[in-house]
Amino acid sequence: MDSASTAAVSHPFRILAVTQGVWGERIAARLAVSAPHDWRVESWRAPRALPPVIDDPDEILPASLPVVDLLLALGETPALAQLIPDLARRCGARAVIAPIDRNESFPPGLVRQVASWLDGLHIPAVFPKPFCSLTEATVDVGRHARAFEDPLIRRFASRFGRPRFQAEVEDGRLTRLVVLRDSACGCAQHVADHLAGTPVDEAVEAAGMLHHHFPCLASMNQDADYHDTLMHVSGHLIQDSLREEISEFLTPIPFWRPDGRLEPSGDRPGSAAGEPGT
Repeated sequence: MDSASTAAVSHPFRILAVTQGVWGERIAARLAVSAPHDWRVESWRAPRALPPVIDDPDEILPASLPVVDLLLALGETPALAQLIPDLARRCGARAVIAPIDRNESFPPGLVRQVASWLDGLHIPAVFPKPFCSLTEATVDVGRHARAFEDPLIRRFASRFGRPRFQAEVEDGRLTRLVVLRDSACGCAQHVADHLAGTPVDEAVEAAGMLHHHFPCLASMNQDADYHDTLMHVSGHLIQDSLREEISEFLTPIPFWRPDGRLEPSGDRPGSAAGEPGT
């Protein structure tokens, strides 16, 4: 790691969580109690009601904010999203994470505008949609995934973002599930806490139910990128992470082939590509 990267991830790791309602407050509270001991998590609660267009940020923002390394923008209205560059300047943030769990709170056009403003300030930023798609290398899911390289954002994503588990299985049951990377809201830990003793073949479905009952606060409106709701995308992420971890213990799904049906060339085990199956 070069000297610049070393300086960027120096201890302690200072984070400012800006909230505006229950969604953000739950995340900030979770970080405050579960972040590593060398992290310092502070919060500022923004006004819930803001004018649609803010001409003078000084009328809204406090005169001073804690000096931090990372700004976690957890606003719930487009008006507060407009203030992210001003918030970043005021707290001296060297990186920004502005998650999108509701498009209504941070519409795509505004995301592009805020990203451009932050780029002009030379402040790296990511906008994970949903928040639990964040990993140490990418945000978002599938063909929408985008890579980033900022060490401060990576440091946050090493502990919070897309759930990652370590499982112990005995006699066909999930005996222990350790959370290696939690959802920022704490949902992954909630799932892990309630899966002990579950038959391993039922664990993935049970994880999806626990995710919804936590409850996940991501939007249930259809997302234009994923053609699904962000709550469902979030639920699939936690299920996929668990499935990847316990795949070797799962009972294989039986594959039935109608009598007389031939497999395409090269698809049968042991046959070379281009050769007819026998």
